[in-house]
Amino acid sequence: MRRKMENPSLPRLLLSFFTLLRVFNQILGDEGFCSAPSILDQADTYSKPLYWKVTNPTLSPSHLQDLPGFTRSVYKRDHALITPESHVFSPLPDWANTLGAYLITPAMGSHFVMYLAKMQENARSGLPPEGVERLIFVIQGAVNLTNSSRISDKLMVDSYAYLPPNFEHSLKCDSSATLVVFERRYAFLDNHITEQIVSSTDKLTLLETPGEVFELRKLLPESMPYDFNIHIMDFQPGEFLNVKEVHYNQHGLLLLEGQGIYRLGDSWYPVQAGDVIWMAPFVPQWYAALGKTRSQYLLYKDVNRNPL
Repeated sequence: MRRKMENPSLPRLLLSFFTLLRVFNQILGDEGFCSAPSILDQADTYSKPLYWKVTNPTLSPSHLQDLPGFTRSVYKRDHALITPESHVFSPLPDWANTLGAYLITPAMGSHFVMYLAKMQENARSGLPPEGVERLIFVIQGAVNLTNSSRISDKLMVDSYAYLPPNFEHSLKCDSSATLVVFERRYAFLDNHITEQIVSSTDKLTLLETPGEVFELRKLLPESMPYDFNIHIMDFQPGEFLNVKEVHYNQHGLLLLEGQGIYRLGDSWYPVQAGDVIWMAPFVPQWYAALGKTRSQYLLYKDVNRNPL
C-alpha cells in the first residue's frame, strides 16, 4: 500500500504562524498600550502609591520606544493632547527649587493655565499675579501650606487647596512633591467673594449624575462666587459618557488612573494615566474607559459666569 504523501506546505505554514505570534507578542506586550494587564500586573499596580502612574507613565509602546521623534501629543485649533514624553520642565518663575511644565496656557486659546510643579528639597512656591486665583492638587509627596494668618495645613497625595485671588500664602516642601496647578484671572462679581478651601477627595460626597454611570465629585462649592470648578470623575472598565458633549465651557483634564479612548472633534485618541487634554468651547467630546482597572480624571470647567 502506498503511504499517503505529507503536505510539504504545512511546515512553512506553522513557521509563518509562530513568526506572526512573536510579532504580536512584541506589539501587544506587557508594556504596550494595547495589552491587558494580567492578575499579577494588577496586583503590582495596587501596591503602588496612589497616582503613581501619573509620575511614572509608560512613555510609548515597547515596539516604538526606540523610534526617534515618536510622540502621541497632538495640537489642533480646538483641542490638544499633551502626553508625558512631550513635557518640558524648566525652573518655575517665582518658585524656589521647583521645576514646572506648562501644559495649557492662553497661547493655545484657553482662559486658564494648567501646569505641573515638581518641588524638590527645600522648595518654596511663589504667588500668582494680582487678581489670579489658584488651585493645587497633590499627586505625589507632601507640601505644607501656610497663609498670612500663619495657619498651616499639610497636604498629602489626593489633597487640594483653593486659594482666592490676592490671597497671601506659601507652599513649602521638605523632600519632594508633584502638584498639578490651575490658575485663572478671577471674574469678580459684586457682593461675592471666595474663601480658602483645604480638603481631600475622600471627604467629598458622590453627586448624582442623571443619565450617566460615572461617579462624580466636585472639589469646589457650586455657589456663585466660584467661577470654575474641578471635577473628579471615575469610570469602571467599559463605562462611557452617554452624552456626546458640545458646550461653551472649556476643559483642562489630567488622567489620574487607567486608560481609555477620548473623542475630540473628529479624532479618536487612546489615552492613559499622565495624559493631559485641553478642550476648547464647542469641540465634540466623549470618553470610554478601557482596560481592567478604573479610569479617573481631574477636569477643570468654567462655571457661574455669563459667556458674554
